[in-house]
Formats: sequence, structure tokens, C-alpha cells
Amino acid sequence: MRAVRPGSPGFLVALAALIALGHALLALTAAASKSMTADEIAHLTAGHAYNSRGDFRLQPENGNLPQRWAALPLTLLGAPLPAMASPAWPRADVWNYGHEFFYRGALSADAALFVGRAMIALFSAATGLLIFLWSRALFGWRGAFLSLALFFFCPTFLAHGALATSDVVMTFFFLAAVGAWWRHLGQPGPAGAALSAMVFALAWVAKFSAVLLVPMFALCAAGWLAGRIPHEGWRRPGFRLLRSTALHFAAAWAIIWLFYGFRFSAFAPDLTASAGFYRGDWNWVVDDLGWIKPFIVALRDGHALPEAFLYGFTFVVQFARERAAFLNGEYGTTGWVHFFPFAFLVKTTLPCLIVCAAGVSAASLRLRHLARQGPAGPVLARLRPLTPLAALFAVYWATSLLSHLNIGHRHILPTYPVLFIAAGWLGRWLDRRRPFVCAGVAGLLVWHAAESWRARPHYLAYFNQVVGGSANGWRHLVDSSLDWGQDLPGLKAWLDAHARGERVFLSYFGTGDPRYEGIIATALPTLPVTGEPPAWQALAPGVYAISATMLQHAYSDFRGTWTLENEKEFQRLRTLEPVLLAYQNDPAQRTALRRDVPAQNWTTGWKRYEGLRFARLCHYLRVRRADAAIGHSILIFRLNAAELAAATGGSAREWHAAIARALAGESLSRPP
Repeated sequence: MRAVRPGSPGFLVALAALIALGHALLALTAAASKSMTADEIAHLTAGHAYNSRGDFRLQPENGNLPQRWAALPLTLLGAPLPAMASPAWPRADVWNYGHEFFYRGALSADAALFVGRAMIALFSAATGLLIFLWSRALFGWRGAFLSLALFFFCPTFLAHGALATSDVVMTFFFLAAVGAWWRHLGQPGPAGAALSAMVFALAWVAKFSAVLLVPMFALCAAGWLAGRIPHEGWRRPGFRLLRSTALHFAAAWAIIWLFYGFRFSAFAPDLTASAGFYRGDWNWVVDDLGWIKPFIVALRDGHALPEAFLYGFTFVVQFARERAAFLNGEYGTTGWVHFFPFAFLVKTTLPCLIVCAAGVSAASLRLRHLARQGPAGPVLARLRPLTPLAALFAVYWATSLLSHLNIGHRHILPTYPVLFIAAGWLGRWLDRRRPFVCAGVAGLLVWHAAESWRARPHYLAYFNQVVGGSANGWRHLVDSSLDWGQDLPGLKAWLDAHARGERVFLSYFGTGDPRYEGIIATALPTLPVTGEPPAWQALAPGVYAISATMLQHAYSDFRGTWTLENEKEFQRLRTLEPVLLAYQNDPAQRTALRRDVPAQNWTTGWKRYEGLRFARLCHYLRVRRADAAIGHSILIFRLNAAELAAATGGSAREWHAAIARALAGESLSRPP
């Protein structure tokens, strides 16, 4: 039998590039069936404002580069932003301004969203190719294609690889930056230095987590110096390292100014004097920052960096100190050390976990074998090329474990490429002399692909069998780990097929527009609130569609345990519901009622009552079996009069009895 000859290097790299583009296409076509996710509206609207108006106030806490890049097609097509006379523009209210831009103008929201997502999908493809090339350099062609296959079918990359956000862009720059830096250290020359400095600089306008590149680069430099000093002493490599470091930070400083138009002020020149920053002024954002505050203020007052860059960085620091979060039925504001390990465990396919673990184990066993055979030098020589990957993985995971910002599995996306590359070590074992290893790895890859295909197009909501699959994901994680507002089209299709003529109540988490999708529903509490506040409504029997994030009350004032104080306040306000509705619906009564109670008190009273009523309902629904689930992120409940009364209208005793029946598998609901 003639041996099968491998293709030429050029052919194999071209094939890998096509596979990476195929991954991007797979992600993009899946995303095309989904509605706007929560952050996309802000990224695209802000990026278009940066490109077309030179105003940088709308979304400064996210990377300038990804926003500009995703919005570039809108800018080139001349998509008109809402007029500056819009009340949302001077306030930099990106949510309401973005809502006007996408859903209240002549713009085709679906087309605009698609082209923005396509731009980010190119970065996802580039990340796949970078994984392939790195694995090829370390483990050969078989290892490279193994690493690429793990990336290609990864549900997490397929979920975020075609969303108009900054996560995949920053993942690419983390991997590219540490690789370019390490290559530059090992191979001196102006071309390598320029490439490394440019990638490092662009990372700083991709996302503020680029600050983590500093310790990553420091660890790489320490590893490089450890190999140089015994032969050259410390002086020559030390001075070279100082020169290179200065070059990198100078490049970053220049690129930051370039992306902000070489202008200190974040405000466009033609803004009114009353214009402000997104979410608050400087006084709020620097409040109680501790030791970092004087440095930020000094940089701002000295105009050392653009105002929007400094404001965005400070906002991230401030916002990350405390943030409401949900994990496995628990609620917190400062996070959990086990949040990201748990998210990684349940949102990665089991075969991918096995392959990655096998790759790391195989590498460890090989290195241990080498260490036993001779001196440590050869072992260290084999380990040294892994230094940048180890630095990226160690620094990022250490930071993630200590993070107070536990709102999404996507925040550990930069660590996945390291694992895919490490799994490439198994490529060394894939030959005809080890048929069982080849069969085992092939079987795991088929399983990985099958898991991914079965999840399609609901990649964002993917959970593995550790928690019982995607259907149970909402019980463990919410927000961008599961429910990011993406399933309005699926809800519309389900309502058309199963609920024609029925009254629909909707509690939606996201920035899509239900009316734009053709969904006519009575609004329950929704986040974020855009447009005019919805009318006050009594609840009635019908179909209740509730986003998982809203069902779990992750960001509600009434999250957690239902207390006796909650119940007392709810029962007191419940008796006022007819009066509250009369205040809204009857102008004559409203005038009379305002003589005794100010208008603001009526609005506050309804808000409290509505929040308590919805929280009480969700406590019941969380133990009641859903009638359907849309993309695993929007849960459907059909409630008749008896069940609704027990959940929101009865006494505490009746409410507890209804919950007990639901836990026992019984239901007050009736067939439609």
C-alpha cells in the first residue's frame, strides 16, 4: 500500500483558513435566527456615533475598536443616526438612543445587526486560524487540526463569535499579543518589535481587560531572562527589555489617541452645554475609588490620555467592585470564587473537557518521563515555548477567580484557546501505531461535533449533561451565560403556532423590541427599560412568557428569600390595586387623588407593588413545570384564573399551598 502523502504546507494552511471561515459562517447563520442581544445595541450605536460624529460618550466602558469595527458597515452605508434633538442624545442614554436608531427609524434593524455581527465573525475566524498556527508550531499538523476541530465546534465560540460585542475581539488580541511578544523576545529585529508593539497597542482599544497583558508580558519576560542571563548576563538582555517595553507603551499611547481622534474631550464640538456622560458624571465615577483615584484624576487633569478612555477605564473599575449576580439559586454582589470554574465545567462539552484533560495529562507524563531520564535542562527547553500560553492562562484565571463581576461565562472566553492548543499535544499520538488512541480521539471529536450540532442554533444557552443539559441551564446561570435577549423570534413563532387569540404577558430581559418582532403582549417588569414606561395593568389568565434572567430575579430589588416584610407590604399594596389603576385610567379620579397624595408617590407605589407582585409570581413559577421553553431562555407558563389567584392574589397560606402542590408535581392549571 502506498503511503498517504500529506498536503503541502501552503495547502494545509489554506484549508485551515477555510475551516476557520466555515466556523464563522456557522456562527453567523445561527445568530441570524436570533434577536438583538442585550449589549449589541449599545456597541453598534456607540460605534456608529464614534465613526460618524466623533462623539465618544455613549458606551466608553467597552472597547473603542470593536464598536467602531462592528459599526463600520453602518457608517459606510450612511445609516442616519437619530437627530441630536432626541432627548437621549445629550444624556448619552445609549439604550434609548439605540432603540430609536434601530427600531424607530427607516433602518432595517435585522440587516444592520447582521452586517455588524459579520464583522465580528471575522475576528472569530482569525482566532481559529491563530489557534491552528500556534498548535502547528508546537505539535505538528495533526495536533493543529485537532485544536482547530475543538475550536470549530465549541458552543461558546459559536455563540459569541458572531455577536456584535467585544469578547471575541479581545480573545483574539490576548492570544495574538502574548504570541507576538514572545516571538519578539526570542527573535530580535525591527519587524517583530513593530508587530508586537502594534498588537499590544490595539489590545488597549479592544477592551480594558488589556491591563492584564502587563503581568502576562512580565511573566514571559521573566521566563525569557531566565534563559538569557546564564549566558549573556543581565545587562544586555535587561536593556533590550527596557527599550522594548518603552516602545510597546509608546505605541499604545499613540494608538489610544488615534482611536479617539487625537482629541482630549469626549464630547463632540457641536454638543449643547447640558450634555453629559453615559450613566453619570466624573464625580460619580471616581467616588470612593481608593488609592487609584489620585492617579486617574492626575491623568485626566493633565490630559495625558483621552477623556473617554479614562472615563471608560474608571467606569469599569467602579462597576466591577459590586454587581448583582446569580449562581445556582444564590444571589450576591461581590461574586463567588467558584463561579467561573462552575461555568466552565457546565458550559463546555464533556468530550472537549476529556480531550483537553487528556492533552494536558499526556504532556505532563511526557515531561515527567524526560525529567527522570536526565537533567532538568531538556525539560525546561521543552517547556519554554509554552511560557506565553501558561502566562495568559494563569493570569487570566487568577484574575477571574478573584473577580466580583460574575455576570457571564463569556468573561473566561480568552482561556479556551489555550486549552485547545494544549489538546494538540495528543496529535503526537495520532498515528497508525496507536489505533485505539486514534479511534478514541476520533470518537470524542464526533461526540463534540454532535453536541454542538444538537445545540444549534441555541449555542448561547448550551449546558452539558453535568446539570442535565440546556433545559436545566436556567436553574444555574442566567444573563449572558444563557439568556441575553436573543429569543424573541422563537417566541413569536411559538405564539403564532400555539397561542393565537390568547392574551400574552411578557417579562423580557434584553434590548430587542418585541413589537418589532410582531409580538403583542402586556408588559411585565422588563430590563433594561427603554421608551415610554408601560401602562399599569392588572394580571389576567393567559400565556406568561418570562425570560430566565427575569424569572430568577437576578437584578430585582426583591431577589432572594421572600420575607415576612415583603409579604406584609405586598398584601397592603394589593388592596390598593383598584385605586392605583383608577388613578391611571380615570383623569377625574387622578385629579382628586392628587389632592391628598403627590403624583410621585402614586408612581412609586405602583412600582413597588408591581415588583412585589411579579416576585411573588416568580417564586411560584420557579417550582412549577414550564409548559414550553423558547431556546431554553424564555419560559412559557399558561396560567388560569385559579392558579393566578393562588400565586398573586391569595393569602400567604394559599400561596404556600400552591407552591407545595407544584413541588409535588400537581398543578392548578387546566388544559387550554
